[in-house]
Amino acid sequence: MKCNLCPRNCNAERNDLENLNGYCKMPLLPRVARAALHFWEEPCISGENGSGTIFFSGCSLGCVYCQNYDLSHNGYGKNITIERLAEIFYELEKQGANNINLVNPTHYVFAIKKALDIYRPKIPIVYNSSGYDKVQTIKSLGKYIDIYLFDLKYLSNETAFKYSGAGDYPEVAKKAIIEGYKQKENCVFKDGILQSGLIVRHLILPQATKTAISVFDWYMENTPNAIFSVMSQYTPCGDALLLPPINRNITEREYDKVISYISNKKTDGIYIQDLESSSKKYIPEFNLFGV
Repeated sequence: MKCNLCPRNCNAERNDLENLNGYCKMPLLPRVARAALHFWEEPCISGENGSGTIFFSGCSLGCVYCQNYDLSHNGYGKNITIERLAEIFYELEKQGANNINLVNPTHYVFAIKKALDIYRPKIPIVYNSSGYDKVQTIKSLGKYIDIYLFDLKYLSNETAFKYSGAGDYPEVAKKAIIEGYKQKENCVFKDGILQSGLIVRHLILPQATKTAISVFDWYMENTPNAIFSVMSQYTPCGDALLLPPINRNITEREYDKVISYISNKKTDGIYIQDLESSSKKYIPEFNLFGV
C-alpha cells in the first residue's frame, strides 16, 4: 500500500515485511522491541501493578535526543503478526497490567486496530504518542482508545525542525491533542487508575524553560480538564550528545523555574517528575522481552 498515515506524507510503499523509502522505515506488520509491565509512567497509568507497555520500533518523528534511540532510529525489534500482537494484549492483561500502553504507535495504527478487533482487553488502551499524528488518524481511533497520552514537545517551528526534522510539529500536535480532548474531555478514575481521559506531557529541554511554560499555558487554555505531566527526565542520548545545549541534563535552576510557575497556576491534575529522574537507569532494557 501507499502510506500517508503520518504527517510526513511519504507516499511510501509499505507491505507486511518491507518499507520502500518511507521515513519510519517500518513495514505494515508491527515490529516490537519489548512487551512488559512498566512502572515508570505517571502514577495513574502505572499504579502498583504496572502498565502493560508495548514498545514499537521505528518512528514517524525521530527526535535527535530520543531515549529509545535504538528503536526509533535503528529499528531494533522483532517483526510479529497481528495475531501475535493480539496475544500480547491478552498476556499483559493476564499479568495484571492496569492498561495496554502502546508506545510510539502512529505508524502501526492499521495493525493495532486489527489486533484490537481480534482481542479487546477488559482494561484501558493507552495511545502513547509523540503527538505527531494526523487528526483523521485520531478520529479513526475513537472506538479503540480509552486514554490518549500525547507529548507536546515544542511550540516553535524552528526548534521542531532542528531537533525532530518536522517544522510543522507544533500545529500538527496541537490539532491532534485537541481532537483527543474532544473524545476524552473528562478524566475517569477507578481506584486511582485512569480509565479514560487525556494526558498532555512535556519534557523540559536544556535552555527551554520559556517553551515549557508556554506549553503549560497552552494546555491551560485548550485542554484544562486533562492531566498535565511535566517531565524532568531528559538525558542526552543519540545525536544529542554532540549537539549543545541539549548535550546536558537540565539544571536545578531550570527545573525550579518551570515547576514554580506551574505550581502557582494549578495544583490538581498535574504530575511533576522529580529532577532525580534524569538518569539512564530509567530507560528500559530493549531485549525482545515478552515479544
